[in-house]
Amino acid sequence: MQGFEIRVRGQVQGVGFRPFIWRLAQERGLAGHVLNDPEGVLIRVAGALDGLAEAISDEAPPLARVDAVEVSEFVFDTAPEGFAIVASQGAGAETRVTPDAATCPDCLAEIRGDGRRRHYAFTNCTHCGPRFTILHALPYDRAQTTMAPFEMCSACRAEYENPADRRFHAQPIACPDCGPRVWLEMDGKERPAEEVGAVLQGGGIVAVKGLGGFHLACDASNAEAVALLRARKRRPAKPFALMGEIETIRRYAQVSEAEAELLRDPAAPIVLLQKAGEALPEAVAPGQDSLGWMLPYTPLHHLLLREWARGEEGWPVVMTSGNLSGEPQVIGNGEAREKLAGFVDAFLMHDRDIARRLDDSVVRADPPMVLRCARGQVPGTLPLPDGFEGAPQVVGYGGQMKAAICLIKNGQALLGHHLGELDEALTWEAFEQADADYAALFDHRPDVVAVDLHPDFRASRHGAERAARDGLRLVEVQHHHAHLAACMAENGWPLEGGKVAGIVLDGLGLGPDGTVWGGELLLGDYLGFARRGWLEPAPLIGGDRAQAEPWRNALVRLDAAGLEGLADSLFPEASRDLARQAAAKGINAPLSSSAGRLFDAVAACLGICPMRQSYEGEAAMRLEALAAHALAHGESAEAGTYAFADAGDVLETGPFFQALAADLSAEVAPESIALRFHAALAQGFARRVRSLIESGEAKAVALTGGVYQNALLHRLTCAALGDLPVLSHRTLPANDGSLALGQAVIAAAQSERD
Repeated sequence: MQGFEIRVRGQVQGVGFRPFIWRLAQERGLAGHVLNDPEGVLIRVAGALDGLAEAISDEAPPLARVDAVEVSEFVFDTAPEGFAIVASQGAGAETRVTPDAATCPDCLAEIRGDGRRRHYAFTNCTHCGPRFTILHALPYDRAQTTMAPFEMCSACRAEYENPADRRFHAQPIACPDCGPRVWLEMDGKERPAEEVGAVLQGGGIVAVKGLGGFHLACDASNAEAVALLRARKRRPAKPFALMGEIETIRRYAQVSEAEAELLRDPAAPIVLLQKAGEALPEAVAPGQDSLGWMLPYTPLHHLLLREWARGEEGWPVVMTSGNLSGEPQVIGNGEAREKLAGFVDAFLMHDRDIARRLDDSVVRADPPMVLRCARGQVPGTLPLPDGFEGAPQVVGYGGQMKAAICLIKNGQALLGHHLGELDEALTWEAFEQADADYAALFDHRPDVVAVDLHPDFRASRHGAERAARDGLRLVEVQHHHAHLAACMAENGWPLEGGKVAGIVLDGLGLGPDGTVWGGELLLGDYLGFARRGWLEPAPLIGGDRAQAEPWRNALVRLDAAGLEGLADSLFPEASRDLARQAAAKGINAPLSSSAGRLFDAVAACLGICPMRQSYEGEAAMRLEALAAHALAHGESAEAGTYAFADAGDVLETGPFFQALAADLSAEVAPESIALRFHAALAQGFARRVRSLIESGEAKAVALTGGVYQNALLHRLTCAALGDLPVLSHRTLPANDGSLALGQAVIAAAQSERD
């Protein structure tokens, strides 16, 4: 019998897509079948389609992402009777895996209702619940997940097998009779889970098992509890993430419509929000003007914040990663008991295993940007721009910091989740596991390996060893060229789209000249680049110590500006003589144009953690908060007397520091100095970019690198660029988290050209 075959590609497994197709077929009286296979969803229909293909794109389920609907003719051997959902077929993977999704309104209503799932901590359906964090292998079926040990009861089985039910083939389906259970563990003994409220209300610390790992939780409004958590975790200043219901969040922060939409997104990320209203203890986020908030995204979180909370109003709860300092987040119950016992007073445990570790994603609404790509956002895919249609399979291994892996296959780029800093042994183990994990999940067999130019990065060594072992082509990519390419690819810039002027501001990256880059203006495309401007280089005294101790960066900048006396007065306790000798002789003091270290230098001059930062970016984040405070109180964002002098391709810093010194002498407020610095940096680079656009050498401007996570600098740069076309990161991180994407598309472009 004559009919049609419809191939649907995209995020179409584990989202209720087959029952959605079944319902569409029932409405139209169609006969045939639908199934999952390695390429996505396959539909076969006898006779006419009656608008089925159009409805697939227009009415797809909430968690689905339809990339393509391909229709072709098909001949049935025998005429089908009715429309059926049939078993998955094939092995391997051409489709994407659905990210974990926050509890949907229907499931939340059940948790708070009187039915059989009342107060059940693992309630889910095809519109919500765990996906990637419980998946062992594709296709996405229950036997391939950590739900396999839990045999469905007859009631759940009936829902699971009913195409008209929203739990049809919901692989994590469960209820109190057959699914995972949750308990509170104190002093090695099990107690009812609801007693967790008393522990938190009493100022205790609780390890809470979530989707991608454990969190450490405490009452965020209790200053003593927050201080206790900081002392136990030995985390003196890095901001804590917070969880609360939307009404709670509004008590402590400004929430715009765009921010509320982000909070309510199925990904349920941490959203950076401006402080407002009632004040939480300063120790929650020392020196910051914003807080990172997320809504409860599992039934367990909803129970914790409402049913087990202190009264009906709910409460703000700290939810920070459950890990030893520098190590990955803990995911196993035994691991939690071993590693977190010294931090916590109780464990809120459950017996569903976590297949893979995922941190919480972090985003900002204005300007839109992703700071950390993790739970709820991975493993998403990005279509490659025009011109990459014939790209081979490529793996990009990223950098040393904020490590992530990127795979290219079938015209799509898959950027993996945030892994962390590869110096740590356990993070390196997680990196190796992710490498094997993604390759197996997505049936990826690369022809090309792309790595950072720095030969000592662990990811670079790993990639080089793999290329040599497997006979693959190895492409080494300069760090800042990768940043530029990542921004271009995210914005769909075509392979033949022309050159882009990239303002690439970050911490450190090896340049082809052997120096350390970090404050660059590049003119380039996917195939190459030219360095057309950079910040005046300065020695990194002590090498890596210069990243941890801002006074070192301030010292060399002030000395170069003829302000040695000011440096002496600002840092009387520092070992200035030894530092100056090292800089003069070039002993462990490589030259660097790093914008990140320039931020550290300015912060140190203003007395912001001058002797040591307690976490990466602390000085810069506090400096941004100061500048934003000045702007919010009506100060102009004009640079005034602050400027970087043009000396050929170099932006000299001497005049800027001389102006800063004059303001310090005049006792100008630190907030004003911080704002003028941001404005001067934005205008200095924008001035150079404008000439490249006006001359026709560049078609657009790209703002990239970790420094452009600074929302104020981003806004000031865009304002200085005026009506020039600007490419920015919106859905992927500007920092090294997207570096692997840039490496991969550069390697793919070279392969296309070859």
